[in-house]
Amino acid sequence: MTMRVGVVMLPADPWPQAQARAQHLERLGFAHLWTYDHLSWRRFRDGPWFGAIPWLTGMAAATTRIRLGTLVASPNFRHPVTFAKDALTLDHISAGRLTLGIGAGGIGFDATVFGDEVLTPRERADRLADFLEVLDGLLSTPTYSSENHRYPVVAAQNIPAPVQQPRIPFLVAAAGPRTLGLAARFGQGWVTFGRR
Repeated sequence: MTMRVGVVMLPADPWPQAQARAQHLERLGFAHLWTYDHLSWRRFRDGPWFGAIPWLTGMAAATTRIRLGTLVASPNFRHPVTFAKDALTLDHISAGRLTLGIGAGGIGFDATVFGDEVLTPRERADRLADFLEVLDGLLSTPTYSSENHRYPVVAAQNIPAPVQQPRIPFLVAAAGPRTLGLAARFGQGWVTFGRR
């Protein structure tokens, strides 16, 4: 049995430094490279912080073997239609090295940046269920429509299909019974952060 080890890099460093670090990690044999998909992060709130998808796209161009992923993307500021298109594009640029870590979203800056009310854990889990259902459909079907009450979709085109079939793998962040059920239903893996 082989253990694969990965690294989380925050998208906060200048690009030449971040790119060199990722290439060094790949040479060392790390299996995967993750980054946080937030608009800012805790102590970095007033400093540099780059978008996860463009950052991962740069990493896809700078590396050849290491898997890449979000840890984790959330519906706090993502919509499944645009996120599916970005993920599909990144899956092609990376030659099938993308994994999508997806969670319900927290209660910090990302949750309130659009002026929305902070959702309860139950409301965030409900929203995650809708997000995963629609994202799964978008990445599994060339033309997708949904009457989902939160994320209605009319004939969204996702052509070409993802490199990875039947779709890009999901790792679902889960800490309770409801989200663990979503991880079992939609995920190819599970992300946990343990108890605080």
